[in-house]
Amino acid sequence: MLIDPITRIEGHLGLRVIVDTEARKPVKDSVRSFVTMFRGFEVFDLGRPPEDLPHINSRICGVCGASHANASVIAVDMAYGVSPYRMGVTLRNMAFAMTDHIYDHTIILNMLEGPDYSSAVVAFMTPSVYDQAKKTLAEHRDIHGFTTIAEIMDALTPITGKLWQLAAKFQRYAREAGVLIYGRHSHPSTLIPGGISTDLSNAEYLVTGYIFRLTKLTAWTKYMYTAWYDLLKFYEDLGYAENGISYHPDPAKSTVLAVASSGIFDDPEAYESIGDYVEWEEFYKKMDENARNRMIKPGIVLKGNLVTASYADYNVSIMEHTERAFFKDWKDKAKELPWYGELEARNFRDPLGNELLWGKYDPVYHPWIKVTIPEPSARDWAGKYSWVTHIRLVWKDGTITPFEVGPYARLLVASKQPGSDYIGLYESDGNGTLRVTLPRACTDELPASVCEEMTFEWKVPEFSSTLYRLWARAFNLVIDIAVAWNNATKALEYVKAGTVKTSRPWKTPNKITFGAGFTEAPRGTVRHWVVQKAGRTLNMQ
Repeated sequence: MLIDPITRIEGHLGLRVIVDTEARKPVKDSVRSFVTMFRGFEVFDLGRPPEDLPHINSRICGVCGASHANASVIAVDMAYGVSPYRMGVTLRNMAFAMTDHIYDHTIILNMLEGPDYSSAVVAFMTPSVYDQAKKTLAEHRDIHGFTTIAEIMDALTPITGKLWQLAAKFQRYAREAGVLIYGRHSHPSTLIPGGISTDLSNAEYLVTGYIFRLTKLTAWTKYMYTAWYDLLKFYEDLGYAENGISYHPDPAKSTVLAVASSGIFDDPEAYESIGDYVEWEEFYKKMDENARNRMIKPGIVLKGNLVTASYADYNVSIMEHTERAFFKDWKDKAKELPWYGELEARNFRDPLGNELLWGKYDPVYHPWIKVTIPEPSARDWAGKYSWVTHIRLVWKDGTITPFEVGPYARLLVASKQPGSDYIGLYESDGNGTLRVTLPRACTDELPASVCEEMTFEWKVPEFSSTLYRLWARAFNLVIDIAVAWNNATKALEYVKAGTVKTSRPWKTPNKITFGAGFTEAPRGTVRHWVVQKAGRTLNMQ
């Protein structure tokens, strides 16, 4: 069976699998997931001014363009040694919370994934489940107004369903709020090294316009989350929790034994404090400290344990190979490049002294040294069949494992670290439970029952399945609303205090410098590595 393209994602993805028709199961060794298009950004970024990379790399994706732009601008911040002023960091957070995250979670849940749980599909594929849904009362029917689970399924019907229609409307509010700061979406035009170029000549008006839309989206999120909670709880009670397991801490249940998160939403004061025209090595060290202050914290969970919360550890743990991809191995080519010598001179260690790939494998396969050399050929399911490299996580003991990213990974990592926010809306107890309080917020498009302040809590499961990945996305949206309120509150405080400088002018170091920009996309994680000299990009991954 060949499914190409998979239409509910952006990225030109296909799937090939041989199905045993008697057993009604896939033949495990036959499964191949593959990318069908060479994008080429790693090639045509070469020689460009690094400050152009956020604008070029946002074109990698038409859905999460701001994610690539933000990862790129952080990488260039590091390579140039300049971080934004606190108002600049706050504006970056405000825009990114809306576009990509709040808008994208909304459309994924209700317009892309939601139709799989619509009444027409469920009644056809699993009629007994639909019969049960018609008889099951929705726990939060007094909030969202759907009396039974079947009515929620009706609302997920494409075009005619109420949740589908409202998602189309409310995702627009999120895009509008983001565009107030970015200038446009999905390719932001205002992100620059050391800041953001948003016009703040009428800053209070801009923040007020943002909060107007955030208020509507807060009401929407209460409405939407309670509906999805009821739907997912229904399926959990029916025994669907272990369907579609990906990450699991037990090697007997999965080969995906790790999850990883870059963390997201920098603390404005912490990121500002990294400084102005510092050496890239110093920026890297401070970035490791800064990332621990992100509202959603970074880290790696391996076999159920949080093994690190370090941005730097995550950086040195990434390895890429080309065994299954239409690229040439770059090992011999890389050794001819000038930045290879720079890293060789420091014994392939990062500025904190960590060996790339922990010294367990050839450091040439770390992205800082990777060279993209396309090599098109016929697809061979036993050999090369994809336009994406083989990416793995390497840990300190030499373990190599595939790893999961995305909302579930993000929230599992966050839930294992205690933390709270600026205005008291978000809390992680560090023992697996996340709690968010959304403030009073009303909008004419939704029932008055969503207006009141509400607190939501989720104990993040210890494994990832289809059900729990959906649940994580829904709860992630709740957190993103809290993020937006935190940063909008800070923005108002800065405006009232007259602290509206956003950007530090950048300079281009004449020597070779490195950058590593990591953030989270709504549907995964985004990592960009850059090497530059004298304002020209030598390498970008």
